[in-house]
Amino acid sequence: MSDSGAAAAGESVVAAAARPWLLPGVSSQIVATPRLQANVLSAGSGSGLPVVLVHGNVSSAHLYQQTMLALSGPSVAIDLRGFGDSETLPVDATRGLGDYADDVASVLDALGIGRAVLVGWSMGGGVVMRLLLDRPDLVAGLVLESPVSPYGFGGTRLDGSLVHPDAPGTGGGGANPDFVARLAAGDVSTEAPTSPRSVFRAAYVAPGYASDLEDLWVASMLTTSTAPGSYPGDATSSEAWPGFAPGGVGVLNTMAPTVSDLTGIVDGAAHPPIAWVHGELDAIVGDASYFDLNMLGKAGVVPGWPGDDDAPPQPMVAQTRAVLGRYADAGGWVEEHAWEGVGHAPHLERVEEFAGIVEAMRARAAG
Repeated sequence: MSDSGAAAAGESVVAAAARPWLLPGVSSQIVATPRLQANVLSAGSGSGLPVVLVHGNVSSAHLYQQTMLALSGPSVAIDLRGFGDSETLPVDATRGLGDYADDVASVLDALGIGRAVLVGWSMGGGVVMRLLLDRPDLVAGLVLESPVSPYGFGGTRLDGSLVHPDAPGTGGGGANPDFVARLAAGDVSTEAPTSPRSVFRAAYVAPGYASDLEDLWVASMLTTSTAPGSYPGDATSSEAWPGFAPGGVGVLNTMAPTVSDLTGIVDGAAHPPIAWVHGELDAIVGDASYFDLNMLGKAGVVPGWPGDDDAPPQPMVAQTRAVLGRYADAGGWVEEHAWEGVGHAPHLERVEEFAGIVEAMRARAAG
């Protein structure tokens, strides 16, 4: 563990948690672009096709350090706006994941990276799919790690159609207020199931996962900005259960199904190879996700659930499999890796195996 003062599990809430630190072999720099000041981690060297890693929600690039060190060639990991050490700027959620994708593209342009293998985890999987839509010139290959569904998060049926036009139960109003408060307070404890450390253990990884770097992973989560326009985002009212719908700014609203449809990758001009990696014990992105308000209603956690006809849980994995199947039919190469005993973070739970998939994609994309 670093000497940065990272707190051990079980401590009380602290006002200023330790910042995430760098592992030996990883460096960082601030890259200035016309869009933002972005923090970028770098590792490896050589002239091979670079790997660009994009983290997910409530995390930062620091969670990809083990992957970067396990790769044989050059890699960079980018802190998205409002995460890690990048600039905190409001997110225009009416553009779906467009702000994040444009930010990543601006960093790659500033670094002179014209073509790369893009790795996206969870929300980051949606960001790299959006990049394939908006900047296909940058994408030599994709590794989608536990990606958000191409139809967004919550509120849709298997075919991607909206259950209700305003997508009630999705977006910024779905965040647990106590979890948000504990993020803002820098809580490193395990005193509540809503503490970031407890959420990491229960939802990010499968039961049985243990690492002496857990303090680093929690410190990374705690870099999440809870400023207005950042995490989780605002909400609007809805006449349908559970009474709220997505707002126009903030992280969770970028993945609302009203604004986030990434299925255009099927009919796009470019079809780079895709490797899809996900754990069969994923508690966040799954066909019965307990981060889906409709699933929580069905389980009796949120009262008043009107039933499967009016508020069905989203079949997230089945949707991704169907869209990637159509992508393959359109000429793209797709490989699925569904790992038993693994949760939402395959890159943490099976470091070397995950890095091997990225290396294989680098070789395929370069060839």
